[in-house]
Amino acid sequence: MIEVEGIPIADYHVPKDFDRLTPLFPDQRIHLEGEGNDFLGVRVIDLIAPLGKGQRGLIVAPPRGGKTILLKQIARAIRHNHPEAELVILLLDERPEEVTDFEETVGAQVFASTFDESPRRHAQVADLVLERAKRRVELGKDVILLLDSLTRLARGHNSAMQGGPIGSGGVSPVALQKSRKFFGTARNVEEGGSLTILATALVETESRLDDVVFEEFKGTGNMEVRLDRELAERRVFPAIHIPQSGTRNDDRLYHPDEFLKVVDIRRQLAQQPIGDAIESLLTNLRATKTNAELLLRGLR
Repeated sequence: MIEVEGIPIADYHVPKDFDRLTPLFPDQRIHLEGEGNDFLGVRVIDLIAPLGKGQRGLIVAPPRGGKTILLKQIARAIRHNHPEAELVILLLDERPEEVTDFEETVGAQVFASTFDESPRRHAQVADLVLERAKRRVELGKDVILLLDSLTRLARGHNSAMQGGPIGSGGVSPVALQKSRKFFGTARNVEEGGSLTILATALVETESRLDDVVFEEFKGTGNMEVRLDRELAERRVFPAIHIPQSGTRNDDRLYHPDEFLKVVDIRRQLAQQPIGDAIESLLTNLRATKTNAELLLRGLR
């Protein structure tokens, strides 16, 4: 044996077990913004629902709400702005062509289980990816896991269950608990390193199971981006419902002076109808090269 996890065997020390690491609030921002219209969606997130290292985030999306495009933008932004972070993309119950598109356009590690594979396989792939991410965090690495989707993960765990009690919507409580444990693994760590999980959750699918899964996870994250069906139908992208999106304790992720200006912009947007608010913000973002420039000049 020559090395372990890229570390020469002579320098390797057995790390502290993940479950014994000390969780903290996220306090380092993952900057997503960049120049050009391709970064407009992530610039909105930086202002409305910032992402921090160790965040447990949800992108709540109806069908055709633009979640896949937004997830790709986030992935490309992380690759561009945080090359030191280990970016992992996990696609479950996905179309094969979508998997190929992620692999070709994002340039990150992509692990996938396509819709023609068994639900048990979806759960197995997810568990393997999570365990690998935990080992990297134990070594002090910052790992960012993008999951599409948490709903399909819960479906996979539910379908893989044999026997046992069945709850509302035909969902096994054990399956929900397994999915909650997966999502709850995200954390910032005092000893160094972090595991960030940003997962999509499906809503308005006319599936009782999907509704139960979303209700189970609503409130368990500390960051949420809500996509709106009506905005998406009006071809507004990103179709972010600003009042329903946000991050807990986001003052830890901004400089105090920056935070005051961000709050002022949010307050102005909150006074407008939902559609007008996001369109006003996008217009101002297109007129400025950076969020810092927008904060200095304010909304117009």
